[in-house]
Amino acid sequence: MKLSSPTTSIPNVGAAYARRLEKLEIYNVRDLLTHVPFRYLDFRNTKSISSLNPDELVTVGGEITEIKNIYTKWGKKIQLAKVRDKTGTIEVVWFNQSYLVKSLPEGTSIFLAGKVGWFSRKLAMISPEYEIAKAGPGVHTGRLIPVYHETAGISSKWLRSKIALVYPLVEDEFAEFLPQKLLTSYAFVLFKEAVKSVHFPKNLDEAEKGRVRLSFNELLFLQLASYLRKEEWLKNEVSYQIAVDQKEIDSFINSLPFTLTSSQDSAVREILEDLKGASPMNRILEGDVGSGKTVVSAIAAFASFSNGFQSVFMAPTQILAQQHFETLNSLFSPFKIRVTLVTSEGIKKGVGKTDIFVGTHALIHRKVDLDKAALVVIDEQHRFGVEQRSHLIRKVGKRKISPHVLTMTATPIPRTVALTFYGDLALSTLRELPAGRKKITTWVLTPAKREAAYSWIEKKILKDKVQAFVICPLIEESQVESMTQVKAATKEFENLKKLMPKVKLGLIHGKMSLTDKSWAIEDFSGGGTDVLVATPVVEVGIDIPNACVMVIEGAERFGLAQLHQLRGRVGRSDKKSYCLVFSQSSSRGILTRLTALTKSISGFELAELDLKLRGPGEVFGVRQHGFLSLKIASWQDTELIKKAKEVALSITKNPKSFPKLAKMLKGKAISPN
Repeated sequence: MKLSSPTTSIPNVGAAYARRLEKLEIYNVRDLLTHVPFRYLDFRNTKSISSLNPDELVTVGGEITEIKNIYTKWGKKIQLAKVRDKTGTIEVVWFNQSYLVKSLPEGTSIFLAGKVGWFSRKLAMISPEYEIAKAGPGVHTGRLIPVYHETAGISSKWLRSKIALVYPLVEDEFAEFLPQKLLTSYAFVLFKEAVKSVHFPKNLDEAEKGRVRLSFNELLFLQLASYLRKEEWLKNEVSYQIAVDQKEIDSFINSLPFTLTSSQDSAVREILEDLKGASPMNRILEGDVGSGKTVVSAIAAFASFSNGFQSVFMAPTQILAQQHFETLNSLFSPFKIRVTLVTSEGIKKGVGKTDIFVGTHALIHRKVDLDKAALVVIDEQHRFGVEQRSHLIRKVGKRKISPHVLTMTATPIPRTVALTFYGDLALSTLRELPAGRKKITTWVLTPAKREAAYSWIEKKILKDKVQAFVICPLIEESQVESMTQVKAATKEFENLKKLMPKVKLGLIHGKMSLTDKSWAIEDFSGGGTDVLVATPVVEVGIDIPNACVMVIEGAERFGLAQLHQLRGRVGRSDKKSYCLVFSQSSSRGILTRLTALTKSISGFELAELDLKLRGPGEVFGVRQHGFLSLKIASWQDTELIKKAKEVALSITKNPKSFPKLAKMLKGKAISPN
């Protein structure tokens, strides 16, 4: 048996068990042995039966003198046994495990581990772990017992049994690959010891040392993978070198109807410097909604145009593509730069004379000649599949010449995530909002305040001639969640007509056609409707300066970063703006989390808090399998993440100092553990 052997090579693990293990991301022996426990039960306290006390966690050994099934008056089956050692007898109770009567017959020598309690006014052990006594240390009793993440049909006991079976067969394969000097410097245990320590620890300190080492391995290989991507990107590709004429750039910047913020100015300098290089740029531009990312990317596109090249802007939705098209057209019209919108419904302008293409993933599939495109701008990268992104870049690239790539995101990237997953990308951050923006007053409200809140909104709209968004997480009623928990936009639309009869309402959701969506937005933008009821499709792509009130229903279903982005759809003018956040949950934890929105903290701080409370899938608004997931390490391991980054950099700069690791990397045998 090898670490790479499939799970079906483990005795008594067939196809059915293999499918269950896949739900735990366990596909081979290595995955099984790096499935790390999340806690331990302390059954090291081995005592004689006569010395047992209530509420103790103990291990006892003895012989089964009696075992039988009995029925309660409610019809439930209980397994009742008596176990005796040299000092006394104790009753043992299990529930709905009839097979135990046959598998643990009278006369069986057994170890039991669990909590001492009471049953029928007698001292007893209730649902203890058990194992038949044999030579050698126990797997489920008499030690620190690991508890693992489980799935249907795969219990911690089952996992402990299989790990105890296979570990001795493959332990020598866990060869150390870090130099002794580094192990000593960071006080890391050997790789082999780490695996043994998490599954068979003598004490909790040993278990923690093992977890730390395996966490480091995971973080190190994730960072090495990102550096390898960068190395491949730079080694195999050349780019269009864009000469930057500062006078021309300044003339474009001076034509803008506003002054750049200092962080916009810094980002522009970083991007223009990248564009001059012989290697293609691969940079993320992050900033809050309304921080001016599009303008920064437009300056990069202007530099590309000045050198006779085209640029491509790719957006996740047709609504956002339309808005980019309108914004870029407005910015570039004084310079006779031609912008073309390409959507799934067709090409909106003549393609042959285009300087800048704007579109959705339809850009990949349309017969559009992108050979002269030197710059690709991708908005909200995490909303695209990796294949879509790569396909676009390949389509643009010509004769081994790759485009410069700038990825824009309104999702603040927590520092730990940036360090771990984006080592291959340069990062520019916009931390200021343009001048004139006012703070958005935010309230977290209970359903009891709902009617009064909408009455206030109606008066506000009529008095100040402003507009409002109402965001609901679902389009239609879910069979799982009732309407008392989450308001669906279609039903909410009808409810609000009754609550606010004096204002005009519009509706937009993801299942509408592009034509209907565009009509709803244009009607709202033009003042034809006062309130737009929407699902989170509004999160990206709608810019309505007169919208000054944002209502978010079912807010507990959103991450803080998502809520912050939704809130950013108002406050885009000099008018005072408000955000009303409704939660259907009265949970203290949820209300505390939502209250963070009312404090004067940035989107970056909210993202860090979200990461801590709910994980990266919530920060980025996605829950797809494996997205930014850590199997062993924790996002709170900031110091460990820094150490992994330091070592990854050292390895890439001086691989000879890490001969075993360099060999693994050369063979692309990189695996978190």
